Amino acid sequence: MRYIRPQSIEDAVGLLAEPDGTAAILAGGSDLLVRMKGGFIEPDLIIDIKAIHGLGEIRETAEGFSIGSAVPCAVLGENAALKKAWPGVVEAARLIGSKQVQGRCTIVGNLCNASPAADSVPAMVAAGAKAVVVGPSGRRTVPVEAVPAGPGKTSLAKGEIIEAILLDKRPPHAGDAYLRFIPRTEMDIAVVSAGVNLTLDEKGTVKTARVALGAAAPTVLLVEEAAEVLVGSKLDEAALERLAKVCSGACRPIDDKRGTVEFRRKVAGVLARRAATTAYKRAGGK
Repeated sequence: MRYIRPQSIEDAVGLLAEPDGTAAILAGGSDLLVRMKGGFIEPDLIIDIKAIHGLGEIRETAEGFSIGSAVPCAVLGENAALKKAWPGVVEAARLIGSKQVQGRCTIVGNLCNASPAADSVPAMVAAGAKAVVVGPSGRRTVPVEAVPAGPGKTSLAKGEIIEAILLDKRPPHAGDAYLRFIPRTEMDIAVVSAGVNLTLDEKGTVKTARVALGAAAPTVLLVEEAAEVLVGSKLDEAALERLAKVCSGACRPIDDKRGTVEFRRKVAGVLARRAATTAYKRAGGK
């Protein structure tokens, strides 16, 4: 097994694109090292990206925020501007694993691990986040929801790596929130989760909305019908009831020891309703 610490994104892409053997990216390592220790994978090459300039930084620009792929989740919560603009994304990232894990894990790693129950992904999808993908053919920007292709699978081609996550500048009267259900109080995997992002007009009416569900299908669900239910409302009881019903109906979950299909559908509606209420309040709604 080889271990290489490239100094540029281009070098990392070149290593990933090598035709022979299998390569794995090391950022936080909270997924990779566990899978290696469990014998699930045995890469020929480990590419440590933490020394690449810019990948360990959060940058605020006129357009919004750029979160490097090697930024630990704990650091997201220490960035006051990001936390104020996108509290739902930050609170989702701060729910991954334990405090120790959060000091290492990254939202890009959480995304590329492609677990249906990943915490940060529904929040990023609700926020309209985009991923900057670098590969042998150059750079491209894709919606975060386009990255997971199924449990443990992504749409990334050989040699491609996610350089950063982009979040737009928060418009006025907007707010987001993320909630999940777990059997324990912490350090558990979501049985089902919901992320909601809302923008209001000056009268408190919802102008735009995005609703995403996690652990409810093989990949994160962006529920457009749920967003349509919220737009034009002031989150009255009737709108919230319709939201819950639509989200429950959109789920395509599985039965397992952690939750039944019926339970997951019910809880998805409850969490979407609660997350929407929190997002509405954060946006300045009353």
